[in-house]
Amino acid sequence: MELPIFKLLSLLHEPTGKHQQRQIIYIYKKIIMKKIVTLFYSLVFITPISYSQEINSYLNESQEDIDKRLEWFADAKYGLFIHFGLYSQLGGEWKGKSIDHYAEWIQANADIAAQEYAMLATTFNPKDFDADFIAETARAAGMKYIVITSKHHEGFCLWDSEYTNYDVASTPFAGRDILAELSAACKKQGLKFCTYYSIIDWHHPSQERNIDGNNGGSRWGQVRMKTGKKQEYITYMKNQIKELIEKYDTEILWFDGDWVHWWNMEDGQDLYTYIRELKPEIIINNRVAKRAVFKKDFGTPEQEHPEGALKHYWEACYTMNDSWGFKKNDNNWKSAEVVYEKLKEINNNGGNLLLNIGPDGNGKVPQESVDILLEVGKKLRD
Repeated sequence: MELPIFKLLSLLHEPTGKHQQRQIIYIYKKIIMKKIVTLFYSLVFITPISYSQEINSYLNESQEDIDKRLEWFADAKYGLFIHFGLYSQLGGEWKGKSIDHYAEWIQANADIAAQEYAMLATTFNPKDFDADFIAETARAAGMKYIVITSKHHEGFCLWDSEYTNYDVASTPFAGRDILAELSAACKKQGLKFCTYYSIIDWHHPSQERNIDGNNGGSRWGQVRMKTGKKQEYITYMKNQIKELIEKYDTEILWFDGDWVHWWNMEDGQDLYTYIRELKPEIIINNRVAKRAVFKKDFGTPEQEHPEGALKHYWEACYTMNDSWGFKKNDNNWKSAEVVYEKLKEINNNGGNLLLNIGPDGNGKVPQESVDILLEVGKKLRD
């Protein structure tokens, strides 16, 4: 039987021979080394097992726990999507030329160099952005939550982030916080505040334009991760996501950009687990990993919706015209009747509708969008 350490220490101070003292010191050292080794093994082997079990508990959640966590989401049925960023100033035009396809992809579709595109931050000043008006309109439309692009593929952040200068605090709009204003407005109207966050980032130094692409869309859509930079970027993402949770109490994290080659299922599952550790009750869309396979917490069909019920939660997102971001020459608006019928069909099949608006560079919501929202809301009340 080993003597307790305190007993050994007391023996050192008792009158003993040198040989006995050496024995006591030798035994004392062995005990200390044994405790160090035991601690090492507990850290190396026991802690990872515990961590692994925690990961599995989030990824293999019981259906009962999933249903409880997503109860408000399933009851909501209808939400507002907001695409807003530097691209909103351009309205789908670059150097006097109208650029095809989605307005928020203009950096890719016009193949604009990252440094040149970043100069748009010097003129970003959406002084007419009115969070209260947006939240009030969403509520009148019958919506229950709002999702805003906190950071789209362009990499520009709509909040003052500690981890980059490529954000609202470095623009003429400095002093106002878009996410804080909208989060507060949502609370006033009884709406859930949620944030979109792009996995890819056309501005971050870890990534670069893919020179092997055959057009602007593929050069930027499949943006390259520089060698040895992936972990640095993942850390950046996690730090920013933590800000969105801690500063704005986001209820949904809505990811996009999972198609890029360097992002895999393991990356997505790791990020999913990290987020649930920060806020266990949060809801995360399936694009956090590979959407074709991963269905937690909800699927995200885009510009289409299934004709029947699915085995998992889902939300179909639609534009009101043909672009997510503001586009000057896009007047192909859906009628309120078309939106209403889509909403009813989607809801009847067990899904939610996330309907988009794209404020212009001044922060003003197009009147056509407002009119459609309010008319749909009227139909829902009738």
